[in-house]
Amino acid sequence: MENIGSLFEELVSIIARLRGRDGCPWDKQQTNETLKPGLIEESYEIIDAIDEKNDEKLEEELGDLLMQILLNSQIAQDEGRFNICGVIKKINEKLLRRHPHVFGEVQVRDAQEVLKNWEMIKRQEYSNRDRESLVDGVPSHLPALMMARKVQTKASRVGFDWEKSEDILKKVEEEMEELKESIDAAQPEGIEEEIGDILFSIVNLSRFLNVDPEDALRKTIAKFIRRFKQMESEIAAKGKSITDYNLTELDKFWDAIKENE
Repeated sequence: MENIGSLFEELVSIIARLRGRDGCPWDKQQTNETLKPGLIEESYEIIDAIDEKNDEKLEEELGDLLMQILLNSQIAQDEGRFNICGVIKKINEKLLRRHPHVFGEVQVRDAQEVLKNWEMIKRQEYSNRDRESLVDGVPSHLPALMMARKVQTKASRVGFDWEKSEDILKKVEEEMEELKESIDAAQPEGIEEEIGDILFSIVNLSRFLNVDPEDALRKTIAKFIRRFKQMESEIAAKGKSITDYNLTELDKFWDAIKENE
């Protein structure tokens, strides 16, 4: 195995040179704010590589994300705020502090108890002392499905959770009935609220059943795109356009594609 220390030092020096006096004009113009979209994009590209089970791509995308972290750290160093050494030191300390069952004498029965201890330790940390609630600190820029799951998970760690999935299913059905009432009453605000409640309940159900709602929806979207493209191809093979068919006719194409799958 290659020397991790020397490889890491080389990467840090490359990033520093890119930001240096004779470095890259683009890199020198960047700020922590301008790099935000790149951080999100690289994270999703990592997820794509994992879903594709493509190790070569995953290796490359992890490197791209590491580059983003180092570039953000170098910007902070250039401005005299902190540097990559401080970043590494803090995560080392945090991992040691939050795993007393590994690096200390604390005994735990299972993963659930680990999570409860994690939340308790987290609330005692200096950076989190101003948080008044267990659900404070959830990133506001998270996609809504991920944010909902994060909030629900935090609540579940202290015992505020459903006992069985059947109860959540009843809640989903209850929310559907309330949506129907809002639709019948032609109440736009009520419709929006009830759709939000349904989505929140579906996320709760997926979390309870150990299904990631973001992944589940992403796979369904991919399935829809795959089937829609196949339908377009079959119609094009007939020398026609998708707009030449009405909904009933398109449904027949769709059902046939679905049946063949």
